Amino acid sequence: MRPSSSETPAGLRAEGGASGAALILAAGKGTRMKSDLPKVLHTLQGRPLLHWVIAAARAAGLTPQVIVVGHQAERVEASLAADGVGDLRFVLQAEQHGTGHAAQVARPALADLAGDLVVLAGDVPLIRPGTLSDLLAAHRARQAAATVLTAELADPTGYGRILRDAAGDLLAIREHRDASAAERAVREINSGIYCFRLPALRAALDALRPENDQGEYYLTDTLAILRGQGERIAAHRCVDPAEIAGINDREQLATLEARLAGRD
Repeated sequence: MRPSSSETPAGLRAEGGASGAALILAAGKGTRMKSDLPKVLHTLQGRPLLHWVIAAARAAGLTPQVIVVGHQAERVEASLAADGVGDLRFVLQAEQHGTGHAAQVARPALADLAGDLVVLAGDVPLIRPGTLSDLLAAHRARQAAATVLTAELADPTGYGRILRDAAGDLLAIREHRDASAAERAVREINSGIYCFRLPALRAALDALRPENDQGEYYLTDTLAILRGQGERIAAHRCVDPAEIAGINDREQLATLEARLAGRD
């Protein structure tokens, strides 16, 4: 059950008891927020966005939570320490070169871990513990090397489209700008939340290269690498698309705040 507007992240109860670890990406500046405050420290109902995500991961049984920090790293860490948020490991991404780069710099903090890793962003406050548990369960049931959490949107413009093969596994994620007219008609999109089998992720990160105009390392490229190695890449659809909505600017944050307040 998603927390009501009167509940804080600390009040979330475990749903599913998943066993795995979480990697939470929280290094970005959030330029579109037009604020000196790191984006993940902007608050929703009085709690920083990042705290909501950590609490959901913890309630889903994902431990430890490895937090990739960058912009104003000390401020982000201090916020979590002051709130008493529990089994955390911090990794510094001093320069941000993409989501794949964030996973690469996190490798030392993951070195003693085996099993599965859920990767999610620090600005997706409505993600439910049950959804993370369901993602992990689907990942294991499909015996996949990686599983993408997806959602179906009425208007998927701008999002990467999920292309599936005949077995229902992930064939590719086609970015909107690269999609054909038929592919743009697909309403299932990439949420940016993933579950990886850790040994498979490590192997894919070894092969990851910045093959794009921005010179960045994209975590999505690891999926193509793994599929090219003959691994199964699955896709699991989230029931409620609102859960995977990220916060990019203050207007979106205000809209979400108002939506939650309307549930009182």
